[in-house]
Amino acid sequence: MLIAFLDEFGHTGPFVSRKDKKYNQSPVFGLAGYVIPHTQVREFARFFFKLKAWMLSADIAASAKHPATWEKKGSDLVTTREVLGYASIREGLARLLNKINRCGGKIIFYGRQKYLSPENSRSSGLYTTVLGHTIRAIDDYCCQSDQLYMMILDENSERKNLLETAAKTMFGEQPARCLLEPPFQVESHLYQTVQAADWIAAIVGKIAAYRIGGEQYADWEWANRLFGPKLRQFSTHSTIWQPSNAQRKLALKKSGGET
Repeated sequence: MLIAFLDEFGHTGPFVSRKDKKYNQSPVFGLAGYVIPHTQVREFARFFFKLKAWMLSADIAASAKHPATWEKKGSDLVTTREVLGYASIREGLARLLNKINRCGGKIIFYGRQKYLSPENSRSSGLYTTVLGHTIRAIDDYCCQSDQLYMMILDENSERKNLLETAAKTMFGEQPARCLLEPPFQVESHLYQTVQAADWIAAIVGKIAAYRIGGEQYADWEWANRLFGPKLRQFSTHSTIWQPSNAQRKLALKKSGGET
């Protein structure tokens, strides 16, 4: 059996531009993480625990918390200041990606570029769409080797809607046949494995924003340069969906931007 650990990247809210006063969070939203054999989960958790302690020993000591219940969010770790300023952060993130590969795992992600106007956007709809596509992507990967899998996500306030989406995907007209149960949601500070997924999601989010956002995100070029090659090498069944020109034009017309 395989286990998929996933977290969010980007932002579910509308996006106008990085300089917009209100809608400036991210041009993409998605889920990212990794899939590994269940026999490797304990070893991987131990590895991540030790890696985190090595990378962030000063932060852990200052927190006065036990390292097993302390976490550094990917949004605070995978930043220009941290990654370019500290060789240990760059090395640690590279070691994390390498370890997934050595465990027989794969990085996996699905994201969507946001193109609808704020008045036509629905955050909950975006999340459920992303989750449905992510389940199918992992299902396709697992069915290739005839293996069942389970999904573990960071807890979310939309828990009920997400579980309903998962159930419909499992038992719909084109069912996700290899998913054993709807995803479990957990408190990330207690799960080393989910913290690792959060770091990976932060990397994917930076790279996706840089590739899609163009000049607006030129200052995140380092993410694509440092981690893009490993992401390509170690990922499977992964994509960042982008709207067609026809979809863009239709959205523009509905928003009143085209007559």
